[in-house]
Amino acid sequence: MGSDLKAKFLEVYAALKSELLNDPAFEWTDDSRQWVDRMLDYNVPGGKLNRGLSVIDSYKFLQEGKELTHDEVFLACALGWCIEWLQAYFLVLDDIMDSSHTRRGQPCWYKLPKVGMIAVNDGIILRNHIPRILKKHFRGKPYYVDLLDLFNEVEFQTASGQMIDLITTLVGEKDLSKYSLPIHRRIVQYKTAYYSFYLPVACALLMSGENLDNHVDVKNILIEMGTYFQDDYLDCFGAPEVIGKIGTDIEDFKCSWLVVKALELANEEQKKFLFVSEDNAPHIYMSAAMGNGMLILENYGKEDPACVAKVKELYNTLNLKGVFEDYESKSYKKLINFIEAHPSKAVQEVLKSFLGKIYKRQK
Repeated sequence: MGSDLKAKFLEVYAALKSELLNDPAFEWTDDSRQWVDRMLDYNVPGGKLNRGLSVIDSYKFLQEGKELTHDEVFLACALGWCIEWLQAYFLVLDDIMDSSHTRRGQPCWYKLPKVGMIAVNDGIILRNHIPRILKKHFRGKPYYVDLLDLFNEVEFQTASGQMIDLITTLVGEKDLSKYSLPIHRRIVQYKTAYYSFYLPVACALLMSGENLDNHVDVKNILIEMGTYFQDDYLDCFGAPEVIGKIGTDIEDFKCSWLVVKALELANEEQKKFLFVSEDNAPHIYMSAAMGNGMLILENYGKEDPACVAKVKELYNTLNLKGVFEDYESKSYKKLINFIEAHPSKAVQEVLKSFLGKIYKRQK
């Protein structure tokens, strides 16, 4: 991705922001305009921008080398920003739900002294900016209704994925018998894969005049890709200064790939190490992996750094790093075979560029 394209992308952000801060549907005051301006700059453009830039990448591949017009570049960027706005909306609310502290190397928005729970409404505003952008720039396009449908559908899938994640990890009801690879897979698929992997390519396909119903295979490959390559591993083993946040999956009792795999691989002794307190207090512990009900955990799902360290120690003992790398390379081979079976070379290029971005990534 050329730095010139990224610069162009950021120019489009400034243009869209300016339109939103002068939206005629609302009577602006200086304070409200300043608030939204600051809120957008803090939450929307700060990440790696992978999802948004992928719309332009994908659209270019689909045009098979044709030079893009100024208008096409602007529209592809605008759709890319709609995805970044959607991401910002999810993250602002997600950080509140998870009681997170940092995001992208800075305090979460709700953690700022003057923000607090106003962040909930800011999330709603971010969500409402998307149809404003689509209406302003795509209303006359033949695929306008399909775009609205696509964003609504993906938002529903993501929110539903977030719900399964939240109810599976209910604090106070630490039942690891609920944690299995199929549940983990479903959470990742709905919570992350649809909006991060499928949505950018679907936007590019619609812009190219394609009917999404004819590309169910592309959707399936992208969802598969998004399900394989997620952040659980980085959350635990990634350096905060590299990934931009302090991972809290262990403390948050998350149904992560790592804990599911640990339950699968650990022997009874190791499970006790994960679950039993050192004072051997007289609790009744049952093995979650055996599926026999409630499990009272002593180390997983605790804020105490000593408990977190013990869980990580077990992960290392079980060589989950090696297991993950093996799983990653097998997944990669499987996906390459799927992709190369696709009849369109342009679509193959789109899918391979996605795979290249996520395979063996560090952050």
